[in-house]
Amino acid sequence: MKTLVCDKPGLFEYIEREMPVPKPGYAIVKIKRIGICGTDLHAYEGTQPYFNYPRVLGHELSGDLVEADGADDFFPGEAVTIIPYFNCGTCIACRNGKSNCCTVLQVCGVHIDGGMTEYLSVPSGSLVHGNGLSYDELAMIEPFAIGAHGIRRANIKKGEYVLVVGAGPIGLGTMAFARISGAKVIAMDLNAWRLKFCMEKLGVDHVIDAGTQDVHEQLRKITNSDMPTVVIDATGNQKAINKGIEWLAHGGRYVLIGLQKDNITLSHPEFHKRESTLMSSRNAKREDFEDVFESIKNRKLVPESFITQRLKFDEVKNAFETWLHSGSEIIKPMVTMD
Repeated sequence: MKTLVCDKPGLFEYIEREMPVPKPGYAIVKIKRIGICGTDLHAYEGTQPYFNYPRVLGHELSGDLVEADGADDFFPGEAVTIIPYFNCGTCIACRNGKSNCCTVLQVCGVHIDGGMTEYLSVPSGSLVHGNGLSYDELAMIEPFAIGAHGIRRANIKKGEYVLVVGAGPIGLGTMAFARISGAKVIAMDLNAWRLKFCMEKLGVDHVIDAGTQDVHEQLRKITNSDMPTVVIDATGNQKAINKGIEWLAHGGRYVLIGLQKDNITLSHPEFHKRESTLMSSRNAKREDFEDVFESIKNRKLVPESFITQRLKFDEVKNAFETWLHSGSEIIKPMVTMD
């Protein structure tokens, strides 16, 4: 079967691999769609934490179930997606219902080989029923679930101002679920095209161009000088993460969904005087996937509107370099295996 391997940063190669064989407790999925995300792009350029090479990328997936052991309510041929965070089930995090940050977590396409291949073997417990959603929609559930989990972590209250820094795919999903939770959403980015997308496609209440506007002045104006009670970083940019505490209201919550390799440095006086709450948000849980599924079914989310590029599997090898250097109007590339 054809497989695309990232041998090292900047180098993709198509190879032939053996088909996966059935194993107890595992399922085999014929891949139909692969969503491309920032994790994949950062892995290709060599800036992704928790990563080593060679690696098969791809964790935003959908496909047809070929067979499964230990998944009696699934049937061969049905459309599925997967929860790509494979956990142990026994560590302290798993025992406390936080399988998304299992102490020995293996993320498909990050710690272990992922879905840029024709057939993929996954734990049967990771399967999610398609229940009528399209392959495109199913492949989009995972990135939306990350945003949904971040909003769940932030414990959003109806009517409060939420600043989401970064209007990439994860940031956009976070904004969508902040709106669904009843927040007044402020989107901030350096990319004017993405900010326009926030207004036109998501109905975001306010946008700030951090490259051309005074952020503090705009936030004070929007919030009647209160500042946002929740700030969420979805950039993974160290400078933005370090700066974010200055945009937070006193008594507010600062949530880091974005991830980068180096240390974060926050002004202790600024952090302390606000009695701020700082939290990370890692991956997502099944309940977040279920929330996304229902939001798509109820048309509170329209995943197709986020897809800005489509390409075939044979075209992926040469596309990453272009996306990395021209990403002004790229949100979600979608790869088809049909």
